[in-house]
Amino acid sequence: MIKHVTLQKGFNPLVEPNEMQYIEFGVFKGSAGDTFSLDTGDCEAVVVFLAGRCHLLVNGEMHPNVGGRRSVFEGNTWSLYAPNGTKIAIEVVDEAEVAISKTRVKADAPPRLVRPDEVVVRDVGVWNWRRDVKDMVDKRIAASRLVVGETINPPGNWSSWPPHKHDVHRPPYESKQEEVYFFRVQPASSFGVARLFTAEGDIDELYPIRDNSILLIPRGYHPIAAAPGTRVYYLWTLAGESRDLIPNDASDYRWMKDTEAVIREWQRNV
Repeated sequence: MIKHVTLQKGFNPLVEPNEMQYIEFGVFKGSAGDTFSLDTGDCEAVVVFLAGRCHLLVNGEMHPNVGGRRSVFEGNTWSLYAPNGTKIAIEVVDEAEVAISKTRVKADAPPRLVRPDEVVVRDVGVWNWRRDVKDMVDKRIAASRLVVGETINPPGNWSSWPPHKHDVHRPPYESKQEEVYFFRVQPASSFGVARLFTAEGDIDELYPIRDNSILLIPRGYHPIAAAPGTRVYYLWTLAGESRDLIPNDASDYRWMKDTEAVIREWQRNV
């Protein structure tokens, strides 16, 4: 299911409680001097500073000038992992947008601020399914359920490719996590495409991706494509009973992953 939203000033709840089994999601949008407060309560949360600068207060500890990139397409950003009962206050320094992912769980780990230089950037795939994947809150952070990062598709390229799913608990072949994608498109007037489908055929939908679209993925394969001349960004949030990421590639396309090493070697010599 996809939603196309227009962000309003203040907090925008985009995935409400009980819309998914685990994940709640929203975006705070503010101008200089605007503030937003959050007590995570019985949830753990990941706060991602999409754009703009903010002063961040975590359980009384001040972190000034967090964030700073002008858009999601410009470099790495800051994020915060916050366990149960964390008190968070944000004051906007300049125009800012901040994404907040939450899940209800008992989390005993301490809060953890992840700096841009701690983001792990991976060059994933080859040819027209090459993309940049940025791991922010991953296994290095002792969260209980949440895994959060960013992906950027170059113009015309695909991601989440070969198509994969993670909706059955079958280790070591597959893990079970639901997922939410929050999209940005550059230029904002352009578009991308998402396909959500299952091997059984009970789900097979194509969705247009526009700036500020959000895709809910409870199950199924979920590849993403960017239109020519267009970059597609998405913030991804996963949550399940395990944080082990074991994607299961669609059998019809699994062979493409086996070609990647050969294509990389060929590209080196062209």
